[in-house]
Amino acid sequence: MTDRDSDRERVAAPHLAVIGAGPAGLAAAVAAAARGVRVTLLDSAAEAGGQFYRQPAAGLRARSPQALHHQWRTWERLRDGLAADVAAGRVRHLTDHHVWFVERRPDGGFTVHALLGPEQHDPAEVRADAVLLATGGYEKVLPFPGWTLPGVVTAGGAQAMLKGALAVSGRTAVVAGTGPLLLPVATGLAAAGVEVAALVESADPKAFVRRTRALAAQPGKVVEGAQYVSQLLRHRVRVLPRHTVVEAHGTERLEAVTVAALDADGRVRPGTGRRIPCDTLAVGHGMLPHTDLAEPLGCRLDGLAVHVDDEQRTDVPGVWAAGETTGIGGAALSLAEGHIAGRSAAARLRGVRPDPGEWMAAARTRTRLRAFFAALDSVYAPPAHWAEQVTDDTVVCRCEEVTGGAIRTAVSELGAGDVRTVKLLTRAGMGWCQGRVCGPAVAGLAGCALTPSRRPFARPVPLGVLARAGESGDD
Repeated sequence: MTDRDSDRERVAAPHLAVIGAGPAGLAAAVAAAARGVRVTLLDSAAEAGGQFYRQPAAGLRARSPQALHHQWRTWERLRDGLAADVAAGRVRHLTDHHVWFVERRPDGGFTVHALLGPEQHDPAEVRADAVLLATGGYEKVLPFPGWTLPGVVTAGGAQAMLKGALAVSGRTAVVAGTGPLLLPVATGLAAAGVEVAALVESADPKAFVRRTRALAAQPGKVVEGAQYVSQLLRHRVRVLPRHTVVEAHGTERLEAVTVAALDADGRVRPGTGRRIPCDTLAVGHGMLPHTDLAEPLGCRLDGLAVHVDDEQRTDVPGVWAAGETTGIGGAALSLAEGHIAGRSAAARLRGVRPDPGEWMAAARTRTRLRAFFAALDSVYAPPAHWAEQVTDDTVVCRCEEVTGGAIRTAVSELGAGDVRTVKLLTRAGMGWCQGRVCGPAVAGLAGCALTPSRRPFARPVPLGVLARAGESGDD
């Protein structure tokens, strides 16, 4: 076969667009490319890996980047597999592509619309026969007095800074909130030379005892947790379970935090407050799935996550989803789902009936990990009465500077009963982040459920780009 014949064969092959180059997207792209499908992998970052496998910038010349990562050998296999596929022409990897919309075309195909580069001004389009959404998740942070002070960062933000820039935001840190992410953040900061004054976790350790069956099914995860605990002990990090941050203090920037114990109902116990000096507070309350591309496509949601079947197919023909967008569950679950989705998409695009036996091991891993993280979710829940600590003058929506008092007034005096009505009455959620940051807090203060926002586009788009959308394409 000549090089020209090979090029014709690749062009004739079905085309799958994979959006997101984290664990799920990488696994899906490599799996699909190995089965005769052309793959275009689009990602907003300059390098593959997503948040989990975020790498230091090349200019930093990190000598041991693996020190900040788990599953490093898995990352090396994915990285090398992607590089081989790109070199062979099986995968086209488009970096710095910020996807804002996926359009279903009348012919049954899809057009992926993106903005290029850090400035996100120049448009790009990719036409494909099918789409696989691996857009990950984002962090949930609940407000408290002082949370807008410089020096208060999200737990994931602190980890990203450490992994990507080998930098920390201060010398003394408190890591607080709830969720398994707090453990690697605290240990990572401590290993980097930061004095971690406390790990403040609102969950009750006794709750794990009631989930022993689900935990025992994943001994590797239990061992991983034990290793984190060992590192905390080695670095002499004080752990405060059943505690929460009540307030952050400072003038120009963070100077200290007040933490307090929680009672069995999730309320702050009077008289238990203690002030901890620090210049960094890394805080997080779990993760939420990114569904901004799935919703406009019409994909069904299960609560806040994209609904998929056993093949990771959504209920929209030609659209697959994998990873955190289908439910938060960590890198190992994302890899399993991406592997299944890539194989299924490749078979379906080639007109072949998929053989579930090809991904039986991945399916078993998926089942076990979903049960494991369902158990963790029931333990790692924010305090039931966290909203009571939000004062009326606490800023809840940072973009529009809407306070807790304004939201409460919208509910108690103006009759707002859902997030959308609160948004219309107060502008909470109308800013640059479109409610991604403040949405859970607004829902909690309003006493209503957090529902999908149904945004038409996944990110702000210049009017000129909208005017030119659809005029040209890439295939």
